[in-house]
Amino acid sequence: MKSRKVLLKRSLLYLILDKPRLTKLSSDVVGIIQLRDKVSDKSHVLSAAVRLARLLSKSKTLFIVNDYIDIAILSGSDGVHLGQDDLPLKQARKLLGKNKIIGISCHNLRQALKAQKEGADYIGIGPIYSTATKPEYKAIGLRVLRQLRGKIKIPYFAIGSINESNIKEITAAGARRIAVCRAILKADDPNRAAGQLFKKVKENYSKIK
Repeated sequence: MKSRKVLLKRSLLYLILDKPRLTKLSSDVVGIIQLRDKVSDKSHVLSAAVRLARLLSKSKTLFIVNDYIDIAILSGSDGVHLGQDDLPLKQARKLLGKNKIIGISCHNLRQALKAQKEGADYIGIGPIYSTATKPEYKAIGLRVLRQLRGKIKIPYFAIGSINESNIKEITAAGARRIAVCRAILKADDPNRAAGQLFKKVKENYSKIK
């Protein structure tokens, strides 16, 4: 069985799949893959989740399901990612148990502190920049990242239109980890894109560690 919390702590690059597909990427590069399919019906999401969980079960890549706790449990995933309007963390923990991972989307310091206090395993903080994948959310900018520095002790991943061109300023603001979607999936060579992102994050991580 994976040592989930250890793998989470080591993860620097988090890939979000908006469609039920798996891009073959090195688990030495992508630490976490999340299935975030808000379009398909739940039977299709479950089928995709089962397939992904099976493919990643013997790898060092954690598999997380967005929103659907029932699918996270049934598929054998490593955990679930919840938004601010989803099931409360305390109830989610009762359903998933202490060994599964629960991540929470946060948009400000107050929400991040609350998630940490209530036992979240990690936080997704953003959107740092405006993003086409979540146009309804206003960009929070780098200020919130600076506020988190030193206050949030659990892993947190900066998210929201992050790519090679802005990683340096993201890490300079205190973020050691990033979550991306289009920066990898829309690339001509997803493996190369993932490798370059990981390299840049790791280089900057070492500088602020």
